[in-house]
Amino acid sequence: MKPQARPNIQGISPYIPGKPIEEVRRELGIRGQIIKLASNENPLGPSPKAVKALRKSLKEINLYPDDGCFALSKKLAAKLGVNEDQLIFGNGSVDVIEFITKTFVAPGDHVVIAEGAFIMYKIAAKMADARPSLIPLKNYVHDLDAMAAAVTPQTKVVYIANPNNPTGTMLTEAQVKAFMKKVPESCVVVFDEAYSEYIDRPDFPDTIKLLKDWPNAIVLHTFSKIYGLAGLRVGYGVGSPELISQIRKVRLPFNISLSGQVACLAALDDSKHLARSKKLNSQGREYLYQQLQALGIAYVPSEGNFILIDPKTDSMPVFTALQKLGVIVRPVKNYGYQTELRVTIGTARQNRKLIGALKQVLK
Repeated sequence: MKPQARPNIQGISPYIPGKPIEEVRRELGIRGQIIKLASNENPLGPSPKAVKALRKSLKEINLYPDDGCFALSKKLAAKLGVNEDQLIFGNGSVDVIEFITKTFVAPGDHVVIAEGAFIMYKIAAKMADARPSLIPLKNYVHDLDAMAAAVTPQTKVVYIANPNNPTGTMLTEAQVKAFMKKVPESCVVVFDEAYSEYIDRPDFPDTIKLLKDWPNAIVLHTFSKIYGLAGLRVGYGVGSPELISQIRKVRLPFNISLSGQVACLAALDDSKHLARSKKLNSQGREYLYQQLQALGIAYVPSEGNFILIDPKTDSMPVFTALQKLGVIVRPVKNYGYQTELRVTIGTARQNRKLIGALKQVLK
């Protein structure tokens, strides 16, 4: 007999990341320039301050990192207006999703997830052998009324992406507050806000401030998106000290690298880089809206650094044809979207190349 994974593990469809540039170059033999607009990375790259700090720290990478992330915790807690015992760090915020599931969800437990939201919630639930209720989105937005109706006294965790990936849609503070009134305190509510730094709208919930009234909520953020540090994999969760102390029990030691801690510390000091990144994204989003409208391509208005577009045809031939023209985007059939593609908002030059390629492909 060969070793067999548990039945719930055998049923998992693995997470599919955006294709790296070099993989596409090898597969298609492309010699020219390739742009990657598939993984919602910051097209400006990391903060120059983070790069400088990283170079300085390289002589110390023979040493283990600070397991408690002391300096990073102190600076981040001050920035967020929380206590240090309210923070937990992960190898990307997706790591914290796994921590939460391991901590609170046992085999057979009930969880509530939006169908069409970040797919790692569903994968984490299957890893735990949980019983998920998958609630369809409503006009590409989390249907909080339906999700609240699905919550029972046996529900252990609810996952909410705000803004949602891959649709880019947002829930308002009023919607979130109304939802939390319907959820029992025995249920952990996860607000995944990986893209929140891109939002300008005044009705976006200040979820971290609201935590004082919600001892059962945890808010996730990441340094992978607007901070431009995706390759260093640092994310974090914010919650009540009681909630965080339980989650910390399943964290592996030294899970945040020395390089990650050093770069994040420096990036927190570079407000100019964040402002440039946000401005570039806003300008790029408006440009793409105008061009997509001119081409007659439907899209979902987005609050993130990506746009879900719908050419109204099978997405895979479009995806493949764009790759041959040196543009990598993201098909999202694994999310249940058959004709849509998710495109990251790039630099002005990258956005022009994307639109030019779409014109050729959709002739």
